[in-house]
Amino acid sequence: MSILRAMYAGVSGLGAEGQALGVVGDNVANTNTIGFKAGRAMFADVLGGAIGTGSSGGGVRMLGTQQMFTQGAILNTGLPTDMALSGDGFFTVQGTVDGMTGSFYTRAGQGKLRADGTLVNPEGLAFQGYAMKPDGTYSPTASPIQLPTAALPPKVTKTLTITANVDSSATTPALPWNKDNPSATSNFSTSMKVYDSLGKAHDVDVYYRKTAAGSWDWHAVTPGADVVGGTAGTNTEIATGTMTFTTTGALNTNTVTAGGTVSFVGATAGQPLTFDMGTPIAAGGTGLTGTTQFTAPSSVSSQNQDGYASGDLAGVKIEADGTVSGSYSNGVNVPVAKLAIAKFRANEGLGKAGHNLWISSQASGPAALGIAGSGGRGAIVAGALEGSNVDIAGQFVDLIAHQRSFQANSKTITTADQMLEEVVNLKR
Repeated sequence: MSILRAMYAGVSGLGAEGQALGVVGDNVANTNTIGFKAGRAMFADVLGGAIGTGSSGGGVRMLGTQQMFTQGAILNTGLPTDMALSGDGFFTVQGTVDGMTGSFYTRAGQGKLRADGTLVNPEGLAFQGYAMKPDGTYSPTASPIQLPTAALPPKVTKTLTITANVDSSATTPALPWNKDNPSATSNFSTSMKVYDSLGKAHDVDVYYRKTAAGSWDWHAVTPGADVVGGTAGTNTEIATGTMTFTTTGALNTNTVTAGGTVSFVGATAGQPLTFDMGTPIAAGGTGLTGTTQFTAPSSVSSQNQDGYASGDLAGVKIEADGTVSGSYSNGVNVPVAKLAIAKFRANEGLGKAGHNLWISSQASGPAALGIAGSGGRGAIVAGALEGSNVDIAGQFVDLIAHQRSFQANSKTITTADQMLEEVVNLKR
């Protein structure tokens, strides 16, 4: 009977709209959930008879919930362990959730360091990445990212790099070079710290002395008390060299004339030290990348040395390409791994696992792991999180639409009921 069919159609509408309200309610409830992706209800009509032209409808049903993987807003937090993905892809985490052990995928990049140095999310699941090998390359297989918690061993200084300009208009000092009176017997100087095999810092001063037009000597000295065989209160010269410049101020030659090794007290003997003043023309360079001689006050624009003291793990640093480094108390950042970012053929096919997690399925296809910014994967924004992509205004509009549709379906039922009552009253 058509009236009964209309009543059942109204009942199907009530059920479908009730389910849709549940989807909207879930979206609204997760407005502030990091990395949450909104869903939308999908409806389909129900056939009330045989397939073909003129078949009458039998109501509506909710096909399911479609996940909307649009980008959420990037929220800066300033926390070094927070990270957001701008673009496609998912962070890969591993562990046990609600009794299920395996790999999970998430857009929520809230990280923290566990006591053993493992980078984990709030649920304790370990972020996966490609570990750095001793040779500086990365492992091809993803594994939990773990920072070493032991003290970082010191690194011996091997090379001192100085970029400077020596004044071409300077005059040669009247007194001959004297390592114990260096200021009065040189034109210009700079000071650096170098580290021995124990990680102890030592002062090394480099003095520049003009000897003729376009010619300079340099002398590297350190306190005598720091050096095996040295005398306290005097300087020990550990290296000396000569530099020549062209008439355009470019470094033509740089020759080490004495020294180049040092034996600090208590440390490994014969520590080699290379003084990089730039690549001279004689060595195939331009002569303008390091030390130059222009008519300008002598000054150092930059200097660096490649050693450091021991340090303790103080935190973690995550870079835009997914490189995870340990930050140590000595100011050194040591790369340990690169984050593994998962990409799927069909994000909408992922299964929800709760806890801001998804799992792969046949509909999504297997996870293809790679590094951020490659193969269509998004870039990592460090010190930030991705907010929910729920449009609260749009959800309220949907809420009103589903409510009105629910009311209309209920009206269909009451109207059909009144018509049935009229049919029953025909026999009276």
